[in-house]
Amino acid sequence: MKRLDAYIARNVMGGTLLAMLVLGGLDTLFAFIAELDEIGRNDYGLIQAVVYTALTVPRRVYELFPTSVLLGSLLSLGALAANSELTAMRAAGVPIAGIVRSVLRAGLMMLVVVVLLGEAVAPMSEQRAQTIKSQASGEEMYRGSAGLWAKDGQRFIQVGVVMPDLRLLDLSIYELDAERRLSSMLRAGSASYQNGAWILRDIERSHLGEAGVTGEHVDEERWPRLLAPELFSVLAVEPRQMAATTLAQYVTYLRENDLDSASFELAFWMRFTTPLSSLVMLLLAVPFVFGSLRTGGAGQRLFIGLLIGVGFHLLNRTLNHMGLVYGLPPMLSATLPTLIFFAVAMLALRRVR
Repeated sequence: MKRLDAYIARNVMGGTLLAMLVLGGLDTLFAFIAELDEIGRNDYGLIQAVVYTALTVPRRVYELFPTSVLLGSLLSLGALAANSELTAMRAAGVPIAGIVRSVLRAGLMMLVVVVLLGEAVAPMSEQRAQTIKSQASGEEMYRGSAGLWAKDGQRFIQVGVVMPDLRLLDLSIYELDAERRLSSMLRAGSASYQNGAWILRDIERSHLGEAGVTGEHVDEERWPRLLAPELFSVLAVEPRQMAATTLAQYVTYLRENDLDSASFELAFWMRFTTPLSSLVMLLLAVPFVFGSLRTGGAGQRLFIGLLIGVGFHLLNRTLNHMGLVYGLPPMLSATLPTLIFFAVAMLALRRVR
């Protein structure tokens, strides 16, 4: 049985890898073509566009993984069915449940790798890509492990994260005097750009002087000048690009400050449902290869796979947006598409003979 598990796993993994190379290659190519419009903006040239696009590949692989698993398993298992290998396995006494178990084991091994890629590699890679693009585009900013740093005269500004709606979280401002000595420090829980000015909230300010350090707390301040909001457009972190741990931290922060956290909660739950949906795609592939696709060609299997993948994607996007618009629980919006397709897969498997 171990040899059979290894044989099925090798085929499923090989088909998934092939599908990923095709889908990922096309997605990366289209992304690079889109970046060509940015070439010529200050120092942003062809090399920077290539590096930027390459650094976004881990995120693209993570997002395309469920679709790649579906297409790869349909093609690989379909080929085994067409060659009567699955029929021979069943004739040798291997039940449908045994084949499904072997397929899911292969899926779990791939899942571990992809989750590590999406949680550890992709966020750092995206951060580095945005830094390269901003620096090449002439933005006076640096983005590193300590967050975003910017300089404005004698003022140094550090931002923990830039949200898509131009809200800054965990803001620190350091001001130097004429002799370039630290004169004051300010920490703000958040800052948002409204009506031509920055509104800083939950402020802790410290003044450094010869008499010592004095501090004060201010609930809210209006700053007409901080940084041009256009500088942050390329650095805004989209929820889908953040790791689950980071999302959990900022969901907690938003809740504690009575701010809308629905989109970030949805992104948090999707960090779990996206990889798990790949296992559902594997379950969906098995009934097809034992049924109508047993004698079909690769083109037919590919067409069926695309239909299922597009259907899952559309249902997922629709329920996600409906959840945000109508105030549905983010966990329900994120998990419902996967649960629906899981139920369909289980019903289909029960009908396989």
